[in-house]
Order: sequence, then C-alpha cells, then structure tokens
Amino acid sequence: MTAMTTGQTAVRLERTIPATPHQVYRAWLEPELLRRWMAPGCFAVSRAEVDERPGGRYRIWHADAGTERGGFDCEVLELVPDERLVFRWGFVGPDREAGPSYDSVLTITLCAAADGGTVLTLVHERLDALAAAMPQAAASVGVGWESALDKLPAAVAPAS
Repeated sequence: MTAMTTGQTAVRLERTIPATPHQVYRAWLEPELLRRWMAPGCFAVSRAEVDERPGGRYRIWHADAGTERGGFDCEVLELVPDERLVFRWGFVGPDREAGPSYDSVLTITLCAAADGGTVLTLVHERLDALAAAMPQAAASVGVGWESALDKLPAAVAPAS
C-alpha cells in the first residue's frame, strides 16, 4: 500500500515494505544498500557516504548514463535504531561544493506491520527554498521518492 500527499513544500508517503524494521532501517544507512535503491527513475547512485551518527554527513551522488547529475548532501539529525531517522536534506547539483544547496527536512518513521513487514512513513518538509528556486524540481519530489521507494523492497530482499 502506498499513500501520498504532496505540495511544493511538503511530501508525505506511507508504504508497507516486506522486510523487518531493522532491515529497512539499515537500508537507509549502509552505502552498499543505498546504491541499490536511493535513486529515482533512470538515475543510479554512483557513490554513497554515511557517517552514521547525529551530526554525521550523509551524501548521495546520482548519475545518468555515466554523467554526474548531483544528488544529496545531508546531515544526520536523529537516529533511533529500527524506528526513526531524521536528516537535514540538501539537494545539490553536479558542482556540489560551489553550487547552491536547497535544505529541507526528511523524517523516516518505521513501524512493524502485522504481516511481518514494515510500515514506512516518509515526511519530506521545508521544501520552500527548493520550490522558490526550482518549482519543477520541488513539484517532482514526491514522484522521485515514489520511484526510489519502488526499488527498496528488492534492495532489502534476501539474496537468492
């Protein structure tokens, strides 16, 4: 099940993932797992760095057909193992150091589902700066998360 509400300044999604809360939590923090799913559409994660602690850096690089397209340069704000992750989420272009960064807040909440899976609730808010600078990008945040989350179940599935 997926539920979504979106506007230019906030996105809320709820989805049931067929994996334990621990597996889903780790998928947000392990670079190898992030590379499998944290990219919308035709993008791929070319690099992921995670300093797993409050105040730590969290960086994702996206590429399309081998060309760097930007990604996310974030800070971990809160970690509650297997339950909650909160990030200062920065959208950056290919020139991450010199280019602009549009900060927002991303909160992921995980709850055990009755079927043994996990109910993931994603709230991405404070998208005002992105909406002011790049309205089309802000309007696509919900679609981008939907696309990335479509890949999450395969990333956490046991290897066959």
